[in-house]
Amino acid sequence: MLGVDSFNTFALVAKLASIQTVLAMAAKLNLQLHQIDIKSAYLNGELTEAENIYMKQPPGYSAPNSSGKVCHLLKTLHGLKQLGCCWYQKLVEILVKRLEFVRSDVDQAVFYHHNGHATIIVVIHVDDYTITASALSLVLVFKHEITQYVEITNLGELHWLLGIEIRHDRDHQTIHLSQHSYINSIIALYNFQDLKPVSMPMETSNWLSTSQAPATTLEIAKMCNIPYLEAVGLLMYASLGTCPDILFAVQTVSCFSKNPGLMHWDAVKQIFHCLKGTANLWLTYGMVKDNLVGYADADGSMAEDRHTISGYTFMLHGGAVSWSAKQQEIVSLSTTESEYVAITHAAKEGLWIRSLLSQLFPGKLDSTTLFSDNQSAVALAKDHQYHTHTKHIDIQFHFIYYVIENGSI
Repeated sequence: MLGVDSFNTFALVAKLASIQTVLAMAAKLNLQLHQIDIKSAYLNGELTEAENIYMKQPPGYSAPNSSGKVCHLLKTLHGLKQLGCCWYQKLVEILVKRLEFVRSDVDQAVFYHHNGHATIIVVIHVDDYTITASALSLVLVFKHEITQYVEITNLGELHWLLGIEIRHDRDHQTIHLSQHSYINSIIALYNFQDLKPVSMPMETSNWLSTSQAPATTLEIAKMCNIPYLEAVGLLMYASLGTCPDILFAVQTVSCFSKNPGLMHWDAVKQIFHCLKGTANLWLTYGMVKDNLVGYADADGSMAEDRHTISGYTFMLHGGAVSWSAKQQEIVSLSTTESEYVAITHAAKEGLWIRSLLSQLFPGKLDSTTLFSDNQSAVALAKDHQYHTHTKHIDIQFHFIYYVIENGSI
């Protein structure tokens, strides 16, 4: 049912890091930013000859001699499992075969076209298309050409994307991103408007553990009426969009979603306290004309299950374009090992961003600097030697050594 190219269902959604990387470069190069919306995008997909799908006649259908017959589908309808895949295949046909775009190998929801110094990039998120181009004429031509194949809503210059407000100051070559509207709405949802703003999303003295789960009938009854899972999910989108400062705290409280207690709920409210004070801050690109630079760190196995949290952030032209805080899959035996694994995970993301930049914005890329605060891990990454304290580290994490030797990081 899913078809040969079923994995492309997920290609309809570009990584937020792809969008933010393109916006950072658009700020530096002072590119045009526009947006369109495809009307009824999923209904434009077409089934292949190998996909024979039949459906009951819809109520009220009154074609002659149709009694007892079924319909043979030629195009996709909502409810089909391969709906997204068929639309993506149709989209690739339009952009690549007819409009002569090139699909990015790094993110399959990103398409680009280079012609000398003229560049146009299209980033797709389901039916929302962000268009970045070196000239307004390229944007207008693209909008006109795509209307020959699908119906669109011309949204003009880019102002809102996925609940994120975007302000493009062409005079100062800056782009500002904010989720203040989203943040204020989720604060109001839980009647937290009167919360006192704080600067830290999590108290360093608070130690959360599974032992703080509800133990008495009264505690269980109190937690039944608290929307813990919903609140953590709403905070997670804010942390992934424009608020990397709360990501570690959100990752921590999400570990207790199975059976949260009142202490865990207090930690969630602490994050809302922080958002209350930072809701009007903007993530800005273009203030500093710096190349890609990364920062990697690990929390030193402080979690209850001794799985270290790896964290990294990559900055491009003054703003963060990619960040992460995830639990390592291994239990480290030393701080050096924890930091070394964190550096490796960061390096993989750094290489991905470098590949995206080299495809969309051709030109020589300097080596990316990746900062780490652990001298032992840095030494091990630069000079991969056999040592009794590191001989157990899985070979996959030594990937960072070859990347450094190659000169990319």
